[in-house]
Amino acid sequence: MTVKSKKAVVLVSGGLDSATVLAMAVDQGYECYALSMDYGQRHRIELDRAQKVAKANGAAEHRVVKIDIGNFGGSALTDQDIDVPTEETKDIPITYVPARNTVFLSVALGWAEVLEAQAIFIGANAVDYSGYPDCRPQYIAAFQSMANLATKKGVEGDQITIQAPIIDLTKSEIIKRGLALGVDYSNTLSCYNPGPDGEVCHECDSCRIRAAGFESAGSRDPAIA
Repeated sequence: MTVKSKKAVVLVSGGLDSATVLAMAVDQGYECYALSMDYGQRHRIELDRAQKVAKANGAAEHRVVKIDIGNFGGSALTDQDIDVPTEETKDIPITYVPARNTVFLSVALGWAEVLEAQAIFIGANAVDYSGYPDCRPQYIAAFQSMANLATKKGVEGDQITIQAPIIDLTKSEIIKRGLALGVDYSNTLSCYNPGPDGEVCHECDSCRIRAAGFESAGSRDPAIA
């Protein structure tokens, strides 16, 4: 058995994008440590899906860290009294969770240092995405600069690289990459407003983007009955 010499922390939400990114990291030879956040999200079933995704894609370990940024409110993904929108908007949508990726990456950075990992992988995407400011290439580059300055490894010249391998891919391209790597998308959940057993709404922005992606990829979504 080959012992993998490089490690990565992979942020895994239970969605399509992060499942693909985890598979990509494994394919690149990383020993992967999956990290999910219990951040006060309404759709907590995604944590169950994250566990399935981590196991199915060969993660060495999966941890769920509770950081209730949802306690501050301000997002339809955390506030029960804010409806998940079903119409597209040109503005940053109310499903944006303030500072979410910054918090997530910071926690991942801490675990990566302890593990002596070489990389952190995140499923940020700037093409078929909902206008979130923390999914842009400029943001990832800025966080990389911060990580280099803020960590012992970075100061000593052994920086932890922030990898966002699907940031410039369309949803169709992401799905094709995942299928080629054997990702079982039936384990994933993308819906912003799912039912108690994971029934998708078919109406939210994330559902529409996912459906269009599978259609463009010429493939059936196995998560849809």
